[in-house]
Amino acid sequence: MFIPQSYSLAIILCIVTMMCWGSWGNTQKLAGKSWRFELFYWDYVLGILLFSLLLGFTLGSNGENGRGFIEDICQADPGNILNAFLGGIIFNASNILLVAAMAIAGMAVAFPVGVGIALALGVIINYLFAPQGNAMWLFGGVALIVVAIIIDAIAYKKHSATLKKVSGKGIILSVAAGVLMSLFYRFVASSMVTSFEIPEAGKLTPYSAIFFFATGVLISNFLFNYLIMKRPFDGDPLTFRDYAKGSFGVHLTGILGGVIWNIGMAMSILASGKAGFAISYGLGQGATLIAALWGVFIWKEFKGASRSVNNLVLLMFLAYLAGLALLVYAGA
Repeated sequence: MFIPQSYSLAIILCIVTMMCWGSWGNTQKLAGKSWRFELFYWDYVLGILLFSLLLGFTLGSNGENGRGFIEDICQADPGNILNAFLGGIIFNASNILLVAAMAIAGMAVAFPVGVGIALALGVIINYLFAPQGNAMWLFGGVALIVVAIIIDAIAYKKHSATLKKVSGKGIILSVAAGVLMSLFYRFVASSMVTSFEIPEAGKLTPYSAIFFFATGVLISNFLFNYLIMKRPFDGDPLTFRDYAKGSFGVHLTGILGGVIWNIGMAMSILASGKAGFAISYGLGQGATLIAALWGVFIWKEFKGASRSVNNLVLLMFLAYLAGLALLVYAGA
């Protein structure tokens, strides 16, 4: 199977994760013009599963290092399979809340608040279980990112007050999503081998871990998303008849969103072998910065903002960049 061989390559993969995790939300925005997020989410989850299989039978089944995809699945301990599966369930619960927050409050708010909280708590949790990297620089970077979250929340509040469109529900959903999202990665990490090159018996390699994670996402979706369809956060209840009315293009957009997100997940898990879980997760969640850039410059979610609000947004970006730089330096 393919395994990154250097820290520098691991950082490049983390940057790919950052781009993917920060950009998949655009597919929801595109589909959302005529398609409720609850309907979009069925295709999104399908995209996550399909890419996990594609990855397993390509990069996960070629090369001389580690164990092949099918061989790894056959030897896996049930407890480790369950951990990766639970990671998928927890992620799905958090991500449904995040997508709902995006639909209500916009990308420029939902991502910095939700994913920012997930980053701060997730780095701490993953570092406590698998310490790797300089703690002072690592947590210094996390502190700067938390400052960026606070600045973004202040900017949004000031801008919303001007437009008289304060969305308390969007903020609450973002916070709940962030707390849950900080937990999922640790479950997947605990299911995995400590050495990708010489994998222990019973543990999962990155490719099989991603597959069981994706399976957990898919199966839990029949409970979580069905409940949200019946009792939506916003709008009228939906049925599967509504889903069947979607065009080929709108379904493909959702699947593409899931593929983009899972490319990021795969790169993050692969990078963890050289960078460690805390740094790999933390850098990937720099997606907040990418999503905020999309929200501000492409979707114009701060259009008409005052000069003071624009200054706050700029300060938020600078704090995020500084925090991410410290995360990279922590593992150098």
